[in-house]
Amino acid sequence: MGVVLPIPFALFAAFSNALATVLQRRAALTVPQSDGFRFGLILDLLRRPVWIGGILAVIAAGAGQAVALATGPMALVQPLFVLELPLALLIASLAARRRLSGTLWLAVAGVVVGLGVTLAAASPSGNRTDVPLDRWIVALAACAAAVAALTLAGLRRPPGRARAGCLGAATAVCYALTAALMKSAVHVLDEGGLEAFLTTWETYAFGASGICALLLLEHAMQGGPLVASQPALTLSDASVSVALGVLLYEEHLRAHWWLLPQLLGIALICAGVLALARAGDGAP
Repeated sequence: MGVVLPIPFALFAAFSNALATVLQRRAALTVPQSDGFRFGLILDLLRRPVWIGGILAVIAAGAGQAVALATGPMALVQPLFVLELPLALLIASLAARRRLSGTLWLAVAGVVVGLGVTLAAASPSGNRTDVPLDRWIVALAACAAAVAALTLAGLRRPPGRARAGCLGAATAVCYALTAALMKSAVHVLDEGGLEAFLTTWETYAFGASGICALLLLEHAMQGGPLVASQPALTLSDASVSVALGVLLYEEHLRAHWWLLPQLLGIALICAGVLALARAGDGAP
């Protein structure tokens, strides 16, 4: 797998996740809303064929993401998922047969250009696969605490921007942790085969984290407007993923004067994501 380039697979995964977002959001808006954390939400969604289609897209995205993470650093692969939002908006617009305005195309261009500038300036490198257990313990504890705090903060608020933003950020932390665990598990599969993959703890940990992310995502979609949940999800996922890549896998980003174009790129991404999320509130 080492010769496979990660970027095409990461882009495929981003597209599949965007399609899943469109389908899952449609399904989430058709089931009864709840003020609390409701595990029965998934049972309600299972009765919606459009949600099943979204889950199939999530599975396809997971396969593409696994290959990308196995062949490239997290700090390169995960930020590419920022493209999910513009792709989701484009898919929703095509499904509704509506044209995007010039302003929205400008926002899409801002995200794409900003992402390109940021990654080119940062030039992520390093692809360590063996992470010591003590690092995992710290990372797991920190992520669990962040998810718990954000989830509780969100559920204590009535449906609205604050609730959606907190739950979106909690989902992002779970997504980033899932990616970090998946990278380790896929390496075990590559080196030791299926038996080793099925007996390593990382396999079951990334499965559990992924399920938590899915449940949190559905509540975030119900919790408030997309303009609150989607930026928190998109930007926090990329940020936490880069941090985990650096801390766990010892990946490297260029510093010194390279920080200036990185900050410029991040500013373009943030502006584009916020503009697209506002438009997404009116998407079908």
